[in-house]
Amino acid sequence: MTAEGTVRRTDGDQIRGDGVNADAVRSSARRPPSRGDHRFYLWFAMAAFALVIVGFARTYYLKVVFGTPPLPWLLHLHGALMTSWFALFFVQTSLIAAHRVDLHKRLGVFGAVLAGLIVIVATTVALRAAARELHRPTASGPPPLQFLGFILVVLLVFAILVGAGLLLRRRRDWHKRLMLLSCLSMTGPGFSRIPLKWFHAFAFLRTGGPDGLFGLDLILVYACIAWDTWRHRRLHPAFVVGALLIVAYDLPFIWMFLSGSTWTHFATWLVS
Repeated sequence: MTAEGTVRRTDGDQIRGDGVNADAVRSSARRPPSRGDHRFYLWFAMAAFALVIVGFARTYYLKVVFGTPPLPWLLHLHGALMTSWFALFFVQTSLIAAHRVDLHKRLGVFGAVLAGLIVIVATTVALRAAARELHRPTASGPPPLQFLGFILVVLLVFAILVGAGLLLRRRRDWHKRLMLLSCLSMTGPGFSRIPLKWFHAFAFLRTGGPDGLFGLDLILVYACIAWDTWRHRRLHPAFVVGALLIVAYDLPFIWMFLSGSTWTHFATWLVS
């Protein structure tokens, strides 16, 4: 603190506080997130999970009601892992709200292992599904190899977001936003399984993506960024980087590549 009572912070800002203890000022500058912030992360994570539940209701969550065929153990494992990821995010956010950072860090190790298992198991499921459907006539939806590419891109984006979030775990503002985006990034596969007829009102968005949809599965991402930017009066760079990654797998040029001969030959080799 200078003679005038100015506290200089590492980011170059200055806080005036004549006669105020510097540590107290720094502590107040780094006050924990408000209750509204915690609710924000919980609600958006639950909204993402709701999309996944609707998309996979017929084939997994409510398969008893719809009478769909039984699933092999690998698909049950995949569903359990994905469900655990959304449940873990809810628990982790609740622990931070309860100021149990110690438990949050311990569960973070489990989360890193869980994310790795999700990528491995989901990749295996996607490859087996593409191999199974490759020579079957499809009534609707994208070709199997094209959809395989979409799933692999989604998993790559998920892995990057989680990995970056873990590496930046000491930077709380980056960590929490990247981990939230990791949940939102997994809505695409579930959304693609929602019957297209439910979205006739959004026909103007049919320019790419699975079943011709483009942009609808990103509504939560846009809403999340808009709310956070409005609340904090700034667009956080974590959302800029993360959103660009998520938007990438819905861009038309990605689908043009996945429809081309280069990807077709490579994907055929993958599933053979």
